[in-house]
Amino acid sequence: MERMENVLTSTTAVTAKAARLLSCPVCHLLVRMPPEGEDNGPFGKCPRCGETLYLRKPDSIARTWALIIAALICYVPANLIPITSVTSLGNVQTDTIMSGVMYFIATGMWPIALIIFTASIFIPVLKLVILSFLAISVQCRSGWRPKDRTRLYRIVETIGRWSMVDVFVVTILVALVHLGALANVEPRSGVIYFAAVVILTMFAAMGFDPRLIWDTKEPQDECEYTPGIR
Repeated sequence: MERMENVLTSTTAVTAKAARLLSCPVCHLLVRMPPEGEDNGPFGKCPRCGETLYLRKPDSIARTWALIIAALICYVPANLIPITSVTSLGNVQTDTIMSGVMYFIATGMWPIALIIFTASIFIPVLKLVILSFLAISVQCRSGWRPKDRTRLYRIVETIGRWSMVDVFVVTILVALVHLGALANVEPRSGVIYFAAVVILTMFAAMGFDPRLIWDTKEPQDECEYTPGIR
């Protein structure tokens, strides 16, 4: 109890770990940890939603890296394999994401080209770069600007779903354009790889535990990184 009071009355920043509080990953309820001396988790169930509580998400960095690597592997065919096949007056044209962007630029539809480029090319790459940077910084126990790194994570978590705009466009076109040889739009296998990239990066962001960024603010003996125990 004295240790708790010392932590709470300290003039330095107090983390939830220092205050011995657990955050539910589902409903975000703060729950007090069991007394010292018990193992590192799980710490029972959340009293509000029933989710299992851990001090840190188990194997967060390992799962994040696995999903990042899987997304990188899928990203290559997603950009090289056509995502649509368009039939117009008997002529068939297949397009990748980039060729579709170039087509809209050539026809003067810059806003559409910008939206597709941003959502389908720029954002997935940005997410992979940021998640890789965050994972590396945590593994290296970097203390560099934790608040800004947390903001980066929140940005990635928020914008992740918007990368699906290209998949939505293809889905709508396939559903609406069915005029046989006159006009027809069919999906190609590239859209599957692209959807896989988006889903994998979303899971990577969900699997990463941003609380690990702040562990360098804890005393070294209390937050020393041990694989499999967080």
